[in-house]
Amino acid sequence: MEFFHNAKAVRLRSHHDKYLHADDDEESVSQDRNGFSKNARWTVESVPGSDNIIRLKSCYGKYLTASNQPFLLGMTGRKVLQTLPRRLDSSLEWEPIREGAQVKLKTRYGNFLRANGGLPPWRNSLTHDIPCRIATQDWVLWDVDIVEIQVRPSHQEKPEPQPISHSDSWDFDSSSPSSISTKSGTFSRQESTDSYMGSPPKSEGRTIYYHVADESGDVDEDIMEAYSLHFKGNGVDGLTQKLREETGLQDIIVCSRSPLNGKLYPLRLQLPPNNADMHVFVIQSSSKVARDFAKQGIAL
Repeated sequence: MEFFHNAKAVRLRSHHDKYLHADDDEESVSQDRNGFSKNARWTVESVPGSDNIIRLKSCYGKYLTASNQPFLLGMTGRKVLQTLPRRLDSSLEWEPIREGAQVKLKTRYGNFLRANGGLPPWRNSLTHDIPCRIATQDWVLWDVDIVEIQVRPSHQEKPEPQPISHSDSWDFDSSSPSSISTKSGTFSRQESTDSYMGSPPKSEGRTIYYHVADESGDVDEDIMEAYSLHFKGNGVDGLTQKLREETGLQDIIVCSRSPLNGKLYPLRLQLPPNNADMHVFVIQSSSKVARDFAKQGIAL
């Protein structure tokens, strides 16, 4: 709960480096890389009579809600929405549970706010449930960035007529946004000297653009738009694991396309240096193209 104790407004960043986003339809929520949008700002409200329960209100004045609606028929996850019920009930209440430098947000029913990865319709969606697979355990972990703090006057001080906004309060007109991050466990100023639009700048790593190839290794890149993710590291094993989480596919091989003949070939050991952006292709180990690799003696 200490993450939210003095917070007036926060933004929440998922395991996929995306932010909890209040969609413009004023009903649904999703994940978005643009953390500097007003839609990524959530006002924190305490629940009277409880020291460890909060509500989160979107820029549209609606509450983050753990609904009873199934996300997909036959699946365990249930929809997370923005709502403004006449009565503020327990579906609007979240219990922050600290896990290292991150938090889980637990519903009053024992589920957790989960940021989903993989292919549509799971991609960028939010549900509340209990992750069963080891690969998705981190999907319920959130980094908390405080974007406006509530300064509480001491007994010795004269109370201010209004809560004082920290100098790092969210300023949507500024070209150098700032925030206070709790990831290190203490407040630390994070300033951007770049004026940019869209996603926050990457501190390190590279952008990986990827396609999921079919059984024969074919991808129509003129029709299918590439997905992307941010990856820190140079190892193919680490990238493979990241792509497992993003696609929901387990037995995969990460490939690149030869500039000479246009054919796919498996990536090995290390990615190119200098954190250059890459375009890769994901194939399943059981696919025809993977079997062709084996016939050709290509190490997988």
